[in-house]
Amino acid sequence: MSRVLGEVGERVGEEVRVERGPLGPAQFWRGQWRYVVGELLDSWVETAPWWQRSAAGGASADLVAPREVFRVEAVRAGRSRMSFAGVYDLSWDAADNRWSLVRVHD
Repeated sequence: MSRVLGEVGERVGEEVRVERGPLGPAQFWRGQWRYVVGELLDSWVETAPWWQRSAAGGASADLVAPREVFRVEAVRAGRSRMSFAGVYDLSWDAADNRWSLVRVHD
């Protein structure tokens, strides 16, 4: 089971600060807590569904702009990876120059 942070198809989520390594996120901050990435599980590029249109009738540039998504296993700093690791989907939106936490897998 997973919790989606925002409406399905929307480009919203909890904004987070991310330190990026050579392969993807190395660590991220969620509020006051720092999470250390132990493993990059997957990554992909996605766009919003083509049927979502702007009020003007054409596809809006922000709807079709791709975003990178990284699925990572991470643990809150200072905790044991063996007992407290979680799986998180972090999204990099280059158009908005921001990182978001879009999904937490239980």
